[in-house]
Amino acid sequence: MIYVKWTFWATFWILIAGFLHYTLPQTDIARITDTYEKRIDFAESSLFWASTGGGGTAQNTSRDVQFIQTKLTDGDPMVYRNEDTGWGWPPYFKFDTANLQANANDLRSTADDPNWVQVTHYGWRNEFFSIFPNAIGIRSVDGPDVRTIPWFNIVFLTLLAALFWAIRVRWIRFRERRIDPTLDDWSAD
Repeated sequence: MIYVKWTFWATFWILIAGFLHYTLPQTDIARITDTYEKRIDFAESSLFWASTGGGGTAQNTSRDVQFIQTKLTDGDPMVYRNEDTGWGWPPYFKFDTANLQANANDLRSTADDPNWVQVTHYGWRNEFFSIFPNAIGIRSVDGPDVRTIPWFNIVFLTLLAALFWAIRVRWIRFRERRIDPTLDDWSAD
């Protein structure tokens, strides 16, 4: 029975960590090589794309999505989608897709004359399922060796850990004061 308990808790915390890793903002230092727009037909990976945001009830099976192609500092390619999150999840309230695409177009560069940018995004890249991280911000940086500190993630994860700790402490106190004495009374009878 102990293996079931540990398997349950390990699975629970892995799912929480995966959810937070997907949802919290991340930054990459890259060089923008191109931007384009492409008609996407959604299939099994539709969970990883932004909702249509339209007021209608019909589900769209395809739509135009803007993309930003980059080369990371280690030379690997990375492609970001550029979609509004609107009022949906995750709550980035991104409504500036056109402006971000215009800025990305303006910041394009070549390998001979690189213009390094910091791309803030959420999500994962998976070639097999055609999943792309969603770019939520782009800004120029001094060079490829710029170090960024994820202050929002540090503060958020600290507050989340404090919340989990507070709930656990209160649960332990509640159990010691209410549940354990009641169980002791029952077992004494």
